[in-house]
Amino acid sequence: MTSRPAEPGFLRVIGLMSGTSLDGVDAALIETDGTRVGRRGASLSLGYDPALRQALYALFDRAAELRGDEPELLSAERALTDIHVEAVRRVLEIEGEADLIGFHGQTLFHAPQSGRTWQIGDALRLSGATGLPVMHDFRSDDVRAGGEGAPLAPWYHAACLAGQEGPVAILNIGGVANVTFVGRDGAVLACDTGPGNALLDDWALRHTGIACDRDGALAFAGKPDLAVVSELLSAPFFRRLPPKSLDRQAFIVALDLLTPLSPADGAATLVAFTVQAIAATTLPEAPRAWFVCGGGRHNPALMQALGATLPGSVEPVEALGWDGDMVEAECFAYLAMRSLRGLPLSAPGITGAPGLSTGGRLSCAAIRPPTGFWQAVPRPSNGGEA
Repeated sequence: MTSRPAEPGFLRVIGLMSGTSLDGVDAALIETDGTRVGRRGASLSLGYDPALRQALYALFDRAAELRGDEPELLSAERALTDIHVEAVRRVLEIEGEADLIGFHGQTLFHAPQSGRTWQIGDALRLSGATGLPVMHDFRSDDVRAGGEGAPLAPWYHAACLAGQEGPVAILNIGGVANVTFVGRDGAVLACDTGPGNALLDDWALRHTGIACDRDGALAFAGKPDLAVVSELLSAPFFRRLPPKSLDRQAFIVALDLLTPLSPADGAATLVAFTVQAIAATTLPEAPRAWFVCGGGRHNPALMQALGATLPGSVEPVEALGWDGDMVEAECFAYLAMRSLRGLPLSAPGITGAPGLSTGGRLSCAAIRPPTGFWQAVPRPSNGGEA
């Protein structure tokens, strides 16, 4: 199959995202020039098999001590990369061709205050197996510059919100929750708000054997322990102003605090913790509307609690015509094109970096990059990297 040519100046980019929920990889093709978003193409999700999920989860608690050459780490990275290869191949079966891949990888450890963020995934292996150039390592330059390295999705959120009257917020609830605020004047502020699905998924797996609270059934059956919620919200993170970001395991202590509770009450408490953390986030003004993307919007207990707690309306991003399961994958396609063109990924209001600067690394094992690819790459100026 041969797809139609992209709009002049646009490339066809496949974005890949494997989040901290550890449920799998999302892949989505968009056409973009790094500032505008054109056609949205094929998208799909591939779930991690239980062995890969277990292997990755086992690495989380040890991530700060890992060197990077441990056999179990390299084995998990290879399996992780190969499922990304399969996701790209399936998109190409539908689309016929693409020009570039945006590869986020799997975050193992995120500690920007210690100058470190670590996403695993073999970009050169991915490039060699798919025949496409791969942009990756989106966060490291920002962290080195003094930024949080996250969230990065606000660049894409803001581009897609063009024309929407502010103040509005995009709330992404993955393993960690983050918010993009767009003000009346179009100014963008973003940060992680606290846990998203990760703790609730871990709790549900521990008590039901299923790695999520399906239909919010467990949380709906319980009652939140407000004393535990209050204790969790007393953590220093919640006194910090945006921008700020979190590691998936930052609040893993919550599971120990919930031990005396029933499975249902524990789930209800985690939902309340997630929602109250979002509500407590300091924004310039209350959004008139919150649009929710990520896996969390599939949990009715979470969505109901958000609607009852947040000022303004709360709707899934499908109300905007977006696919809420693919926003993050589309985002890394968009960021890959921004990186290729040398456009900023860092910004004071998004990552807290001191200025606007680009990021990302390009790996290309392809013998012949797609026609027009190199024309999209700016020439370095003043000896700097493009």
